[in-house]
Amino acid sequence: MNTPPAKLQIVLVTGLSGAGKLSILRALEDLGFETVDNPPLDTLVTLATRADKNLAIGVDARSRGFAAQAVLEALSELRQQSRLAPSLVFATAAEDALLRRYSETRRRHPLAQSEAIAEGIALERQLTAPLARAADLLVDTSHLALPRLRALIEQHFGAAAPGMVISLMSFAYPSGLPPEADLVFDARFLRNPHYDPALRPLSGRDPEVGRFIEQDPDFAIYFQKLTEIVEFLLPRFVQEGKKYATICIGCTGGQHRSVYMIEKLSTHLANLGWRVGVTHREAARFAAARANPETSAKE
Repeated sequence: MNTPPAKLQIVLVTGLSGAGKLSILRALEDLGFETVDNPPLDTLVTLATRADKNLAIGVDARSRGFAAQAVLEALSELRQQSRLAPSLVFATAAEDALLRRYSETRRRHPLAQSEAIAEGIALERQLTAPLARAADLLVDTSHLALPRLRALIEQHFGAAAPGMVISLMSFAYPSGLPPEADLVFDARFLRNPHYDPALRPLSGRDPEVGRFIEQDPDFAIYFQKLTEIVEFLLPRFVQEGKKYATICIGCTGGQHRSVYMIEKLSTHLANLGWRVGVTHREAARFAAARANPETSAKE
């Protein structure tokens, strides 16, 4: 039996100016993708259908003739091509992060009609909102270091085995829900290691913390029910055609309970054969807290 040829990956990369679109394109280029940045929108379909290797195309509000609907229509047309596997990646970031980046680089926002950068950010967010909603992969770079961004792109578009990729993320509720989340679970009701002085500087990756959390009488039944719903949903996500699923677990500080549960869920899903990547969103903050315990924030 002849094996059908692998489909070419066509990745449209868009998002907010300053949110990391160029970094994503460079990461894809390092993975062997041919990259084109900001071609006229009416050439998207032609570029993709003539491609003879994986192709990443950067599109943003500066593109000639930009309109979110035009990008979505081009994406829809590409999805009808049997030899192509198109996807849409959207890079976003919180306003304070974007303002800080523009301040550091002293660049002018391309859509700002005056010197007010916030004005350009707001306009661009409005223009690109339909793309953010339709994205196959939404990447929030507000607190994402460049090495982690590159690893995320490699995880999704590298030469791994085919199939849906599952991203697992721990987070702290006070810092906000991860915008890319497909499923969110709350671990705040479990025993909190923060209140044990010996465990406070540790993280959910430390065995002592895991043993402490598992002593909570509700832990075992909660983890069982969580895995049951996840195992029920993942095959249905695949049937729906999803390429990525992001499952998030939060606690108060994003250091102990959520981290432990994400690590345990990662092992569980990997043992079932799923492709899994793990991110601990607050890792940099609690690493700094471990180095300077006197400034550690209360979980």
